[in-house]
Amino acid sequence: MVEEPRTLPVRRLRCTGGIPLPFTANPRQVLGMTTTSDPATAPPSGPEPPVRLSLTPAGATPGRLDGAWWPRSHDLLRELPPLAAALDPRWGRVTRVTVNPTHWPVIPRRVPVAGHVIHIGWFEREQDADEVMVCSFVPLRLELLVIPPDAETSAALWLMTAASDPANTRTGTDLLTAAGVPTADRPQASG
Repeated sequence: MVEEPRTLPVRRLRCTGGIPLPFTANPRQVLGMTTTSDPATAPPSGPEPPVRLSLTPAGATPGRLDGAWWPRSHDLLRELPPLAAALDPRWGRVTRVTVNPTHWPVIPRRVPVAGHVIHIGWFEREQDADEVMVCSFVPLRLELLVIPPDAETSAALWLMTAASDPANTRTGTDLLTAAGVPTADRPQASG
């Protein structure tokens, strides 16, 4: 049985820590989900590039956001494992992530990562379209700005610094607007 990714309806998920889920030795079969790979569309072999992530400095009281994440695509199945790998050792195992479906064309219910599964929830109106919420097993919660994959490098670097600044009081959308980066409310002008 192949499980199709869901895009709607909106589901509410609580961030109360997770219950470890069974992990199979075969990464293609997790909780009854089977995937196949096509060599023509498979990701290139070799080391994954480092995750582009900036967090509020340790010991500082975070501002409105806890940092920023700059994924390389709009593919959650591809982008969440490196994010979890970066956060797991220092923050606790990531168990849940919530997104706004505006920027994510496919939202899987679960994403397998090294040794566990991340459950995915989505909110259309309740969550800023330019943010992601990450919950850990501890239980802790991070609110991260999601910088669009195609953002200019200079704007993305400014956004990573601004979002992880403990004095920041702006939302993800407000920061993107200040940097001149297209947002869900203000798409890129065609020209």
